[in-house]
Amino acid sequence: MEIFWNTIAAYNAATWPAQLLFTVLAAALLVLLYLRPTPVVRVAMKLFMAFLNFWIAGVYYMVYCRPREYHGMLALFWAVMGGIWLYDLAFRRTSLERSDKHNVFALLLLAMPLLYPLCSLALGRTFPMMTMPVMPCSVAVFTIGLMLAFSERVNIVLAMFLCHWALIGLSKVYFFGIPEDYLLACSTIPALYIFFREYVRSNADRPMKPSAHVLDALLITLCLVIGIFFTFTLLHQLDLFTRII
Repeated sequence: MEIFWNTIAAYNAATWPAQLLFTVLAAALLVLLYLRPTPVVRVAMKLFMAFLNFWIAGVYYMVYCRPREYHGMLALFWAVMGGIWLYDLAFRRTSLERSDKHNVFALLLLAMPLLYPLCSLALGRTFPMMTMPVMPCSVAVFTIGLMLAFSERVNIVLAMFLCHWALIGLSKVYFFGIPEDYLLACSTIPALYIFFREYVRSNADRPMKPSAHVLDALLITLCLVIGIFFTFTLLHQLDLFTRII
């Protein structure tokens, strides 16, 4: 745990000006996507998201998290997601056209990276040993919000990677004492259902086995199982489970 938090502190101390710049750029691109969603703005956002994922892979994991075990595998994970954004840009898999289906939820997720440092401060942490807006989990939750707000066609591969990362991130609550990661875990369960439900429904007119209705039922079951696991983890982390039983 000491190595984990020391790497976070080193990263934040060295890169906080860049993190501030990236946060401002993300906010500016979001405003443009809402108000003037031109093709240039959409391309700029995809390039920015690819860069952000490569930043996490190269700077966060390969430079500052080198003392951690498995940092290379985690860097590869984020580099692949950066490559998915570039592939998406080349083949226009995600339109980044505004979707009005989940406005409130999407806006909450888009703002959530700003809640990470506030939660750290509320938990008694101090800079630089705290969570910040440009870290893996905060970037992941921002990406989920972006896909909900601006994707009529969901990139299902990217959605699977993000949801997988969120579930892995839940383990950090146990091992490294980061309750802030519950922010990502809380958003994953409904987002997972929404992404895959939209994907199933968009392909409902095609012959498939099992049927779309069966897949929808399986998806609900999966989300319920994840939700139960999340609830158990939350109760255990807050030391409430032993009190209840």
